[in-house]
Amino acid sequence: MDATLQPFIAALHRAGRFQYVLAVSGGGAGVATQLLNVPGGSRTLLEVVVPYHEQAFREFLGQNPSQFCSAETSRLMAQRALERAHWLAPDQPTAGIGCTASLATDRPKRGDHRAHFAIATDDTWHTCSLTFTKGARTRAEEEAVLDALLLDAMGRRFGVEHRLSVSLLLGEQLEETTTSRSHLEVTEDPRCVLTDGQVLSKAPPPKVLLSGAFNPLHHGHRTLAQVAEATLHQPVAFELSIRNADKGTLPPTEVRRRVQQFTWLAPVWLTSAPTFAEKARLFPGVTFVLGVDTAVRLFKPHYYPEGEAGLTTAFETIRQQDCHFLVACRVDGRGQCLQLDDIQVPEPWRDLFRALPAEQFRLDVTSTQLRQQAQPSSP
Repeated sequence: MDATLQPFIAALHRAGRFQYVLAVSGGGAGVATQLLNVPGGSRTLLEVVVPYHEQAFREFLGQNPSQFCSAETSRLMAQRALERAHWLAPDQPTAGIGCTASLATDRPKRGDHRAHFAIATDDTWHTCSLTFTKGARTRAEEEAVLDALLLDAMGRRFGVEHRLSVSLLLGEQLEETTTSRSHLEVTEDPRCVLTDGQVLSKAPPPKVLLSGAFNPLHHGHRTLAQVAEATLHQPVAFELSIRNADKGTLPPTEVRRRVQQFTWLAPVWLTSAPTFAEKARLFPGVTFVLGVDTAVRLFKPHYYPEGEAGLTTAFETIRQQDCHFLVACRVDGRGQCLQLDDIQVPEPWRDLFRALPAEQFRLDVTSTQLRQQAQPSSP
């Protein structure tokens, strides 16, 4: 190890501002070795992930990236690393670091030799990109430059006073951007949100969707998703609308709090669609998974501004979009399990509904009950 690296890394360990997960692919793995070779790493380094094979890379991201080596992909990696850090250290300040590189190898490359890395915290992105002078360095030399640049960026972000000196060649320039993540982007265009309310990228539309307020997300939601997945033989995603037909629009801080519950658990789609007709326009062909109590409300004319006519228009839209419903039973206030067969489904729309039998799933708890239980009792 270079003589200047050991005290720098020791200072990085001592800084302790964040606990972090490091994810690297195609380059940057030397950083993990250097961090672990200096005592004190366990105070800050939570985990190292190296999704090197293409399939491993896709599984780590939870989606197919448009490019395997790009600034955007490094941010996706950093985001997933941040999610993992939240999971491992839920009560600590955390960060995620993602690095993807295409460096010199044992065969000629048509494209540039380049590296991209990003550091994500709850409030900022810090992204760096470098294109190497092709053929000017060996693979080991390119790795050494990348490792030094990444460590130096970590030091600057995590509060280390000293800088690492990195020699770049004429024409090489590290491109850096730091942007705030305090805003919340929500549009009618469906976007996949993997965690904490940040709209990251387009993603293939889901086949099955479990929509809800998730205040809080609880065991019933998770179990229902698992049972629906086994029943329909399709993965189940979650959807949270920032607009509620009864309660108005959620503030951004509340949206982020609710979406954070899905950290390292499942993808969640964030929309501005409060009704199932609007959701159907965003997700044509999807099967909505819901409890029978929600299904009952679908047939109440007062939930529609135009009354009975609005109800008919909504279901015509749902049919036109080829959407369907899988309905789970729900235990009512008297302890009885209410199922799809127990409610009046208008004949024109009956074929859109399918029951999930009570022996496969029954929901005995509600988010309202959990919120009431969480409130401190009066003295």
